[in-house]
Amino acid sequence: MNNIFANSLSGLPLINNGRSRAINAENPTGQKGEGGKASSHLGPSRKGSPCIRDIKSGDTVLLGEIDGPGVIQHIWITVPSKVNDKNPFVLRDLVLRMYWDGEDTPSVESPLGDFFCCGFGEGCLVNSMPIAVNPNRGMNSYFVMPFHKKARITIENQCEETIPAFFYQIDYCLYDSLPAETGYFHAQWRRQHITEIGNDYVILDNVKGKGLYVGTYMALSTLERYWWGEGEVKFYLDGDKEYPTICGTGTEDYFGGAWSFATYDSAGKMHETNYCTPFLGYPFYSAKDNTVVNDYHNDDAPPMRGFYRWHVMDPIRFEENIRVTVQQIGVSHRGLFERQDDVSTVAYWYQMEPHEPFTSIMDAKKRWPR
Repeated sequence: MNNIFANSLSGLPLINNGRSRAINAENPTGQKGEGGKASSHLGPSRKGSPCIRDIKSGDTVLLGEIDGPGVIQHIWITVPSKVNDKNPFVLRDLVLRMYWDGEDTPSVESPLGDFFCCGFGEGCLVNSMPIAVNPNRGMNSYFVMPFHKKARITIENQCEETIPAFFYQIDYCLYDSLPAETGYFHAQWRRQHITEIGNDYVILDNVKGKGLYVGTYMALSTLERYWWGEGEVKFYLDGDKEYPTICGTGTEDYFGGAWSFATYDSAGKMHETNYCTPFLGYPFYSAKDNTVVNDYHNDDAPPMRGFYRWHVMDPIRFEENIRVTVQQIGVSHRGLFERQDDVSTVAYWYQMEPHEPFTSIMDAKKRWPR
């Protein structure tokens, strides 16, 4: 029993009583011996149902419903980059939700792309331990998602158009039981189109119970000139009020970078530099013409940036509650100043159920990037 969650290279030789299963369009129930039965023009069981087709506007589709105890180990999803020229933001229009053990409100609710560290409705390459996105929009999650009784995963199409094809696979393992202290996976998306001067942006709030915070994704559109990354990330734990227990040193520092993410070319010109590592990264930078570039970070056309930080090796543990915020502080030739920017985030954490209901996710058009 104690090696259920020991899926690492060193733990692979440990044999347990798990039963591997997978749900996709070829086997939507994940039942043993029921995969790949659909026929194509090549004949029976020859790639007859590789995807869900024609998800109409407003429809919510059940991707998987699994009776537990079990543990989801991997999720892979891909969709077309856009439906038509009127709507290039499919990844922000599709809403991913997950429910554990028959709950009425989701434990996971996020635009599809943002959950996989692809904000702004744009795909990008992500090479990290829990999230990987490979060419072209092959989105993978390795977050462990245990459940005692039931797991239910849905996708809602909030596009005005039909999604012609939705490809996915949910890989999981069934067990006879899980440890009583097993927490449930949660993720929540938020956005503030223009942050408030002097008021910290809230990444996560209204979490009650025992758990651990495991990650942050941020999609940032800078709306003012000069360097933007001096805001400190704060963790208010177990009753903290005015001041947090954990306060970082700056936004760029929290995501593992330093000194404006700067590298210099042979002419001495500074460039912001993207990077992806197992636990922290800066995978996305886009200029005003929507081409991914590395250009001077104080350009008059504020670009869009995407970052991730996984607290896998350093989870933030809480006993009663947690609140996570980040300041919007920049620096110019005159020193530090309070900024206003456009910030979207996904917070990832585990906690014991029940959880407090999330605030309603904003309408699709309000999720579109500037």
